[in-house]
Amino acid sequence: MLAGRERSDRILVSGGAGFIGRHLVRRLLAAGRPVTVLDSLLEAVHGPDPKLPSELDGARFLRGDVRDADAWRDALAGVDLVYHLASETGTGESMYRAQRYVDVNVGGTRVLCDLLGEDSGVRRVVVASSRAIYGEGPYRCAVHGIVHPEARTAERLARGAWEPDCPLCGLALQPHPAGPGTQVHPASVYGVTKRDQEELLLSILPPHGVEVVALRLQNVYGPGQSVRNPYTGILSIFTVRFLDGENVSIFEDGQESRDFVHVEDVVEAFLCAGDAELGAPTLVLDVGSGRPTTVLEAAHMLARACGADERRVAVTGDYRIGDIRHAFCDPGPLHAALGVAPRIPIEEGVTGLVAWVRTTERPESRLDDALDEMRAAGLLGRAEAR
Repeated sequence: MLAGRERSDRILVSGGAGFIGRHLVRRLLAAGRPVTVLDSLLEAVHGPDPKLPSELDGARFLRGDVRDADAWRDALAGVDLVYHLASETGTGESMYRAQRYVDVNVGGTRVLCDLLGEDSGVRRVVVASSRAIYGEGPYRCAVHGIVHPEARTAERLARGAWEPDCPLCGLALQPHPAGPGTQVHPASVYGVTKRDQEELLLSILPPHGVEVVALRLQNVYGPGQSVRNPYTGILSIFTVRFLDGENVSIFEDGQESRDFVHVEDVVEAFLCAGDAELGAPTLVLDVGSGRPTTVLEAAHMLARACGADERRVAVTGDYRIGDIRHAFCDPGPLHAALGVAPRIPIEEGVTGLVAWVRTTERPESRLDDALDEMRAAGLLGRAEAR
């Protein structure tokens, strides 16, 4: 349900035809709230002949680019609350298409900030940030406590030295959940752009009376995730491959871990972030399940849910520059601030994801093409036999 007091805000959702956006719009419309959606309907996500998701029925839809000030002006007319979800999202792709990611993610947010500085009437912006801003994130050293190692180098990855070491003493580390005080140190162009989005909003808008909530999302998955985009959503990518009779290849040694959080839990966080009494002009929170799951474990879960042989999962020793090793967050601060707690465990969530993908038209996979592009850009390698 919607948290906090009842509101009658007129709401804009940028990127509202995307994965998270369509779920958010559906919930807002179901609550009787007026919604405008601004979305460019990218071909990589929506296909060459895009159609609006059914979840947007009842919303005012504007097709436009977030880099276009006129598109923002039309979308912002009469709006009180903005959910800013529009973004280029592929970590790997960002490393060789940096200009596009900076232009859309940073440039588009800059345009929004310029317009909201013109006495717009908007009271709050809630932005979809990312745990990618942390880079490798926090670890615990037995000697030095919480440390933040640098991004893993190509030389280390080529040796199969997957786990980061303590930057102060070289000892082995234990992964630690991200939370308040975690150092921001992105390891990918995508992470840099999400950091810059946050900083633009947090520095420019509060002096103009606009509150800002930044939600740093972990790995979001669930029904509605694009089955076209080969750069995002490893669970949907794996599901498509299993259902199409293809094998699934796992990078590194398969023990890299992620915090997989269901889209419905994420949408609940957005709804509460839009409505809650903040008590301050800004708020930054991590959104995740709090549970790390290895990529190999997740692939085996999906194989079982698809009725596929787990032997179709291959651990390759390949690696991608810009990837991080472990990622998960402490969900406690989110619950303390907004009363939100994750409800859907991954075992339940992947079952729903597989059921949805089974009913979805699946285009020919572009995964191999995407891997070839990353390889040509020098971003993929294979560790030496150990």
